[in-house]
Amino acid sequence: MKEKLIKMIAEYRNIPADEIKTDEPFSKMGLDSLDMAEFVMKLEEELNISLQISKKYDTIDKFAEYIESVSR
Repeated sequence: MKEKLIKMIAEYRNIPADEIKTDEPFSKMGLDSLDMAEFVMKLEEELNISLQISKKYDTIDKFAEYIESVSR
């Protein structure tokens, strides 16, 4: 899941994937709440699950762990 999130963010921000730090808050990557809502909608559609947007999942590491927990 981390790889999928990294790829999505790299494409969206037009930056190399290897520059993305998975423990860095999304806001430091230049992503705001609207960007995150868009990502969540895409992921929900692709994975056929329902996700919540929450500040406690503010990094790729935390968000990937959350997605994996609800998609089991």
